[in-house]
Amino acid sequence: MWQGSVTAAGQHTSSDVTATTPPAVLDKRTINGSFSPGQIRLSARTTNEPDISGPNLYGYVVIGDALYWSNYFIDATTGQIDPNHQHLLRRVGGGWTPFTMLETSTYETLDGDFSRSVAYAMRENGVLYRWKIVNGTWVSNGSFAGFAAVKSMTLIARTATYDTFLANTRGGGLYTIRIPSSFPLQPVVKQVRTRTWQGFEVLSAMACGRNSTLLLGIDKDTKTGYLYAVGHANGLSTLIESRGKVTGTFDDPVYFRWVPIAPYDVANGD
Repeated sequence: MWQGSVTAAGQHTSSDVTATTPPAVLDKRTINGSFSPGQIRLSARTTNEPDISGPNLYGYVVIGDALYWSNYFIDATTGQIDPNHQHLLRRVGGGWTPFTMLETSTYETLDGDFSRSVAYAMRENGVLYRWKIVNGTWVSNGSFAGFAAVKSMTLIARTATYDTFLANTRGGGLYTIRIPSSFPLQPVVKQVRTRTWQGFEVLSAMACGRNSTLLLGIDKDTKTGYLYAVGHANGLSTLIESRGKVTGTFDDPVYFRWVPIAPYDVANGD
């Protein structure tokens, strides 16, 4: 799993979480000066796009009350920010103080004939919002109330016609939330487990195999992470195998997933 975080000092980190026994964090890399200390409050998935001179890193973040587009390049020689390219932080809009979760989903075919890009964000009152993203412009595309019990959620499936999140609740349940791309926004919620999942403040998922998911749960209170292999979503019949506690400490304030460019960012968990 290609796990990312923003440290309290404002560094970007990239860690390979592997399903060994026990699970381990391998090859953790740190990019200094990505942001100012304590600057980032929320982060969506961030793309690592290969470039001749070094990777191009970009995605959306929340700073204070505002949403920003972040984009900078890495010097392939040093592995740090390329000083020859300015770090772009472009303000998208304000009003983000009440939001507690941010994620984006871009589906694109390999031939480029079809693509759709949307964003989701959850307010502290449990209302889930969706926007279409068109050439960097966010256009409101519906909202749905009723998720006040949700503690964390992570994208496990992305298709031409729907996105699916896996979410845990404060009461310990685990659910899939399938969101058709049609308007109005009408999620389809299915229970996966009834208890014991309340401890995780962060869920992070990556495709594993053809139709399964590697799931990392992070408990910020104990600064620990646990890894699970999750089968194709099928309600309470969904197969979940615990791979155990991940070695290392998870003490960063913000977590997100590093992803490749959209056609190769596969998610078939539902």
